[in-house]
Amino acid sequence: MDPSHATSTLYARPYRPRAVAFVNGAGRLFERARLGRVDLGEERLLRTAQRRAGLEDFGEPSFREPLARLLAAIEREARLTPVGRLLIRERLSGLLQNRLRAVSLFARRPEVLDLELAPPIVIAGLPRTGTTLLHRLLAADPSLRALRSWEALNPAPFPGRHLAQGRRDPRIRMAERSVRGITYLAPDFLAVHPVDAHAPEEELLLLDVSFRSTVAEALLRVPSFARWLEEQDQTPAYVWARDLLKLLAWQGGGRCWVLKTPHHLEWLDTLLAVFPGATIVQTHRDPARILPSLCSLFAHARGVFSDEVDPIEIGRDCTRKVRRMIDRAMDSRDRHREARFADVAYEALVRDPIGEVERLYARVGLVLSAEARRAMEGTLRDHGRERHGKHVYRAADFGLDERRISETFADYRKRFEVGSG
Repeated sequence: MDPSHATSTLYARPYRPRAVAFVNGAGRLFERARLGRVDLGEERLLRTAQRRAGLEDFGEPSFREPLARLLAAIEREARLTPVGRLLIRERLSGLLQNRLRAVSLFARRPEVLDLELAPPIVIAGLPRTGTTLLHRLLAADPSLRALRSWEALNPAPFPGRHLAQGRRDPRIRMAERSVRGITYLAPDFLAVHPVDAHAPEEELLLLDVSFRSTVAEALLRVPSFARWLEEQDQTPAYVWARDLLKLLAWQGGGRCWVLKTPHHLEWLDTLLAVFPGATIVQTHRDPARILPSLCSLFAHARGVFSDEVDPIEIGRDCTRKVRRMIDRAMDSRDRHREARFADVAYEALVRDPIGEVERLYARVGLVLSAEARRAMEGTLRDHGRERHGKHVYRAADFGLDERRISETFADYRKRFEVGSG
């Protein structure tokens, strides 16, 4: 992608490669003629995953209700294109196959679940607050261990083909193909949210194996599922994520995990229960800057799967979502004053990335070694902003008003000294 390229703001008219537009058109003709459509039925998905994995046991059944509710919301609300239905079917099938492979491996190698994980460092700021930058910097520290994108997509190895001496892991090739697919389907997306098969990735994808993550509402219009999920116990998802981290540590690299996803802000109580002793790093930025950027991310993501993207609806939903995340995070922090929290301002991080990391290390009792500093400087050189193009967005496109945003989030801005800019 040309770094001078600017992302589209025509959210209601998502980009379509000609071949994809042709397939969508043909698919709609078939649907109207009742000649067939991609089946997103729950039982069909389960059987397909079992056949592809060559396995039967999905483990404990807590994933079944969220999966069923998600599928129902997709059918009622998501307005998927024919290609979008195919992509979602493959994505859900992949999650189920990961679950099957993990359950099988845990049964064969029970010592995996006996592994003790060091209390992780968890970056849990609001979306668009520098969490990705901070995560990649900390991940460069050789003393820490980050989840890589290819691991997040397939944490459970393929039976009989993993860890072969000198052989490239097939999961890496799959992740590289996924990135090429994103680049083809939505070339603007990497400018909005960089994705690299080998770069650090959010453990949100591990939570998604339990179908209790917020991935669905970022990719799809599924408001009923999103509202239902807000009131559910996230413990099964966090326990599964912890066990998948143990599985990845068993495969190689048992250092302290550095984790990152904004999802945690709503579930800090659960996170601290499942990962006792965790250090929580919360990044901060003015919501007036956060919201239009987040809305743009949702709009570009949903445009991959649907031709019907409503920017105004996204603006309303994201405002409510961010308000909820802040409220739940502040409540949790008040309840867990004994836990280790550290705050990082977006402006300070962007202005002096290595200096801010050094100050963060001092606050949480770590030492920034010369080796880690050199590695972080290399990360800054290799992963600069706007290398995939310039992310362009306007608050007005999503029905957002800066004055109203400032009023809505006045308490948050005061508590964490978040100013405009």
